[in-house]
Amino acid sequence: MRRLRVKLILPALTEATGPYWRPIKYSLFPPLGLATLAAFLDSQDEAVIVDQHVQTLTTDDDPDLVVIQVYITNAYRAYRLADHYRARGTFVALGGLHVTSLPEEAAAHADAVFIGPGEQTFPRFLQEFRAGRPRAVYRSTDGRTLEHLPPIRRDLIARHRYLVPNSIVVTRGCPEHCDFCYKDAFFERGRSFYTQQVDAALAEIDRLPGRHLYFLDDHLLGDRRFARALFHGMRGMDRLFQGAATVDSVLRDDLIERAADAGLRSLFVGFESLTPGNLARSNKRQNLGRDYTAVTDRLHRLGIMINGSFVFGMDDDDDDVFRRTVDWAVEHGITTATFHIQTPYPGTRLFAKMLEQDRLTAFDWDLYDTRHVVFRPARMTPERLKAGYDWAYEEFYRWSSIARASLSHGTVKHQAKHFFYAAGWKKFESLWNLMIRARQLRCMTPLLESVLSKVTDAGGHAVSEGFEARGSANATSERGI
Repeated sequence: MRRLRVKLILPALTEATGPYWRPIKYSLFPPLGLATLAAFLDSQDEAVIVDQHVQTLTTDDDPDLVVIQVYITNAYRAYRLADHYRARGTFVALGGLHVTSLPEEAAAHADAVFIGPGEQTFPRFLQEFRAGRPRAVYRSTDGRTLEHLPPIRRDLIARHRYLVPNSIVVTRGCPEHCDFCYKDAFFERGRSFYTQQVDAALAEIDRLPGRHLYFLDDHLLGDRRFARALFHGMRGMDRLFQGAATVDSVLRDDLIERAADAGLRSLFVGFESLTPGNLARSNKRQNLGRDYTAVTDRLHRLGIMINGSFVFGMDDDDDDVFRRTVDWAVEHGITTATFHIQTPYPGTRLFAKMLEQDRLTAFDWDLYDTRHVVFRPARMTPERLKAGYDWAYEEFYRWSSIARASLSHGTVKHQAKHFFYAAGWKKFESLWNLMIRARQLRCMTPLLESVLSKVTDAGGHAVSEGFEARGSANATSERGI
């Protein structure tokens, strides 16, 4: 069998080298997608993974194969790299979300493109590449599965360069189909949501050192049978983990309690909008008719911190959306917030609608980072949308706002946990930068685990917050959303 020299590259996103660059944000997680593809290589092959966010990328080498992962805001950088290596005679393959959305654009810079998830197509490509008969397009359709995958090549990941080297993905896709979501195009023409076998997921977790995990799945609770079995298997592992789930999944039956019992301590929740009309128009049906306050109360009662996601610029948003959203998030004890300017990614139904309505104002993919306005909003000017977005971040992360949000919790220990987590994430940039330059991020892991640990009383018993701890705040909060 032909022995290959393979270089797998994650080019830096445009924002990672721009004025919004927070080095810690781009030092969180290793590129698991590339490590997953590397697992299909033969043991005799020579492979290297380069993440340009945390490593210096040199391009004076001559590998047999270069594989580049392309997102929308690293697309131009990825294309330049691809052109460079092709000019040197290296075979270049491109894959990722942006390639799937715009395969013809990507194909102009590649010898082969991968459309959709690569677990199905990459092994076939390698076989044909070794035989000297690679095709130009590999499309994932029927037969998608996570069963019998080889273990991820974590040996190729420079663990010390990441705050969360123990990131993990045990599902693919999402059972929901929001109009603005980039993933729908990626998984079309085949299964759009599927899981690992529970035993395989537990075995991968067991191989990871330390206590802390971060599930990067789009919807960890998306398959309830799988999630229930996963959390049952994780009980007794003494893990602390973070993940993402939808509003409706937090409210349904007791799965979130099972997750907390297994070690869930922080959850990314896509609230997106406080306005039902925006949710309906975006096909965000999993949020419609849901009581957001019940979501925050239930998570707080379980000691689970919340990273809330909110989108500005939807068609029902006017000038007061920024103040209303920030006030609600602070009042309801959202620990950290991720704000976005609505961005119509190519390949989405939102993009098609904006294109049809002639509302797109930019086709420079570097601007499609959810920080820039690339369309004409319905009820405000682009300048007002941008200014309101910037104000929301500044206002939510003021010291006074962090303190006020922390006071929404019912115990002093929970208040302190909230305060130090939120402040640590946004208020100590120079410390994070120092640890990154010194390559000592691993020293911060015990501190992260300490903050995420379940709050206990003096006798070592878990402390829960009752719904009554919210007091009169419940009576004045928005309902039915």
